[in-house]
Amino acid sequence: MTTILVTGGTGTLGRLVTERLRVDGHEVRVLSRHTRPYAVDLREGGPGLDAALAGVETVVHCASSPRGGDEQAADHLIAAARRAGVGHLVYISIVGVDRVPFGYYRSKLAVERRIEESGLGWTVLRATQFHDLVVTVLRGLAKPPVVLVPAGVPDQPVEVAEVADRLAELALAAPAGRVPDMAGPEVRTFDSLARAYLRATGRRRPVVGLPLFGKTYRAFRAGGHLAPEQAVGKGTFEEYLARRFGQ
Repeated sequence: MTTILVTGGTGTLGRLVTERLRVDGHEVRVLSRHTRPYAVDLREGGPGLDAALAGVETVVHCASSPRGGDEQAADHLIAAARRAGVGHLVYISIVGVDRVPFGYYRSKLAVERRIEESGLGWTVLRATQFHDLVVTVLRGLAKPPVVLVPAGVPDQPVEVAEVADRLAELALAAPAGRVPDMAGPEVRTFDSLARAYLRATGRRRPVVGLPLFGKTYRAFRAGGHLAPEQAVGKGTFEEYLARRFGQ
């Protein structure tokens, strides 16, 4: 069986990837900042990273932070993977990183380019936003008496478990380069997602579209983060809400 390292293996996606690979009988090491025996901060690297990669054939790189540091983390991971003779590096990215001038997206694109130029065998999968992330955003927006959402912005959320299945499949295959994007089954307006969330949580709030400004807003409004031609996900937002909130 293959020995696989999953970075960010305790996170929303990484935890599910780890579970799927272990069910298939593979040895999976989980790397995160606080989980022993491979407690490593990728932004710092160090001997612990080399120990985590010793004997590893494939790395699934799920660790990421909107607060910054992804590029530095990728540099450390790639260098250590080269030293360890890793044969395959699988990376999860985001649909639209090359079209939406959002800081976090730019960082994800920079990591993609580092991986492509790493000299390692590599696979990159871009996915749309997870249902979990959409709910996190909406929870914050729904705290005031009026829910203000960015006017005219669509979204295409995908079920994280389905992305985990796809990543596990890619990890067990040969390096494939940039594979087709993975997107949720429906392109929705953000206000419709907000109303669905309010119904599922039993709250009454008016939902108002708020026009914004700037290149990033225009890119999101134009659907730069969507992949309607790759609507391969099956789970809908309402199905996710029903499971999570018991409606």
